[in-house]
Amino acid sequence: MIKNVCLLLFVFVNCITAQQTDYVDFIEGDAMFGLVPDSSKVFGLMSYKFKILRDVDSLFIDAKNMTFEAGITLNDKKIDFKNNNKQLWLYHTFKKDSLYEVLFNYQAYPKQALYFLKRQDEWNIWTQGQGKYTSHWLPSFDDVNEKVIFTFSTLFKKDYTIIMNGRRLGDSLSKTVNSASFVMQHPMSSYLVALAIGKYKKESLKTNSGVPLELYYFPKDSLKVEPTYRYSKRMFNFMENEIGVRYPWYDYKQVPVHDFLYAGMENTTLTIFSDAFVVDPIAFNDRNYVNVNAHELAHQWFGNLVTATSGEHHWLQEGFATYYALLAEQDIFGEDYFYWKLYESAQQLKSQDVNKQGSSLLYPKASSLTFYQRGAWVLHALKDKIGASNFKLAVKAYLEAYKFKSVSTEQFISKVIEQSEMKMDDFVKTWIIADEFPYDLALELLKKQSVFIQEYEMVDCEAMNSQCYDYLNSYISDKAKIKIIRQAPQLVNRSTFRNNLMVRQAIAQYLTKIPLELKEDYETLLNDKSYQTIEYALYNLWLNFPEERSKYLNATRNIEGFSDKNIRLLWLVLCLNTLEYKTDQNSKFYDELVNYTSSKYNAEIRLKAFQYLDLMQACGTDCKQNLMDAKSHHNWRLVKFAKDLDKRLQ
Repeated sequence: MIKNVCLLLFVFVNCITAQQTDYVDFIEGDAMFGLVPDSSKVFGLMSYKFKILRDVDSLFIDAKNMTFEAGITLNDKKIDFKNNNKQLWLYHTFKKDSLYEVLFNYQAYPKQALYFLKRQDEWNIWTQGQGKYTSHWLPSFDDVNEKVIFTFSTLFKKDYTIIMNGRRLGDSLSKTVNSASFVMQHPMSSYLVALAIGKYKKESLKTNSGVPLELYYFPKDSLKVEPTYRYSKRMFNFMENEIGVRYPWYDYKQVPVHDFLYAGMENTTLTIFSDAFVVDPIAFNDRNYVNVNAHELAHQWFGNLVTATSGEHHWLQEGFATYYALLAEQDIFGEDYFYWKLYESAQQLKSQDVNKQGSSLLYPKASSLTFYQRGAWVLHALKDKIGASNFKLAVKAYLEAYKFKSVSTEQFISKVIEQSEMKMDDFVKTWIIADEFPYDLALELLKKQSVFIQEYEMVDCEAMNSQCYDYLNSYISDKAKIKIIRQAPQLVNRSTFRNNLMVRQAIAQYLTKIPLELKEDYETLLNDKSYQTIEYALYNLWLNFPEERSKYLNATRNIEGFSDKNIRLLWLVLCLNTLEYKTDQNSKFYDELVNYTSSKYNAEIRLKAFQYLDLMQACGTDCKQNLMDAKSHHNWRLVKFAKDLDKRLQ
């Protein structure tokens, strides 16, 4: 079933609606603003220069729940205006081909898009425009097709670093205040405007093409800088070469923030990402920033240089970023990794279709899985169809033709047709328009390209057979061995433990009933360079060998784990449920667990601590107070859990 009626007309026909961009072009925006963090207030002076494309008597600037002073001027003269709490409307006889400049003061108390977090008397302030609308804190444009060259100036308390889009013009320091200014050299959509403020330090690098890279971090994380940002310069150099178009901006900055809403966000020249990806060398083995890093970097071309005109074409951003991130990872981790990720996403897309949740890639309300993974698959299949050389030339032509503009799927496909001189109707119908992902074609393509995938498909121990034991002890791939362990954990033997980190992790995850003859080998998993493996192994050993619980708790007492303290929290819970272990400190252990539910910690830690206390039916007075606070957090997962738990406790 085709869910987008626009598609019924032809392969690509855009639904035409009147847009403000049809009669006005905002060219430059200059924002001077200040912040009052204790009251979550933003105020400022804003100006826009714009050109009228046809005679009109009014126009608007998006501004959610803002207030404006009466003296709004147009070309230095006061102008009539109306504020409806959604837009600032300007009334004037605007003449075609005329240039204007509007100037006004504003203030707002944004409930979204700009977030003020305070931890142990230190502020971390950051923005998220996509999906939340920058117009909640900066008068701007919710229409992604309106692109503006922005200049920003702001100030904050001394000892804090201010980071925004564009080239830093300079900082000015006083005894109490730090001010900073930034300028963009090319136009950008408002949803990509970004601000981050915190007590940061940075590491500076330069790419092969001379682009400055600024890698920010909190001082306490100085030993995590290398594993967190590992391969950043390499991926940047790879991306420029692979895409064939020079990085389109002056510099590139990356900054982690507390309690970010997503994994990362590709704001123009400034990627903001979750500090959950700030990792030590051990955590890198399980949860590293590499993919998110590459994905947000790819968006600087796909999404920022060229921007999808509307939700129907969202895959032009997410599909491209997903695919080029995967290509960058292929350069680092190899072909087997690359084909495994494609195989994995094909399985997910197939399951989505089985559950009747699949849709056309051009359906504006399609799932993230569709936009990201199916979009990436379109590009992989397209490269196979027209050849790698034609594919690269088509992408380059597409970016150069529409740079700093908005694009549609039709425009991309037209460049593919021009370069390849091939008909694309059947390809488009099968891979882009059809509701169902062409799984059989995808699997056939993978098998053609990868012996590794052929082998993985061949190995199947769901129904036990005599070959399974031999497979596990042969030279088949690690992924195939993990598949066997998942399907038949009883086949694990002492020699299986001699495999690498990921196979050993599979043992910890799937061999939950530990045979006595494997006990010593299983205990070695507690020493692996993998926090995920240690978490699995600690719990399973604690459960299987109750007489040695103290031994396992002593072995792991100083391990925190990931940024969400996965091992420490599990350790506390196991201690509280081990009668013979340091019973005189139970109160201390409980207080520590409850403390992790407080606002001093990130949402991931709080959520995990709440979940454990709920499981133990031990959410007491302090826990309940922290639960009330969690109900007003900006992280929807924490809020939902807190509200549900509060309801159950009543």
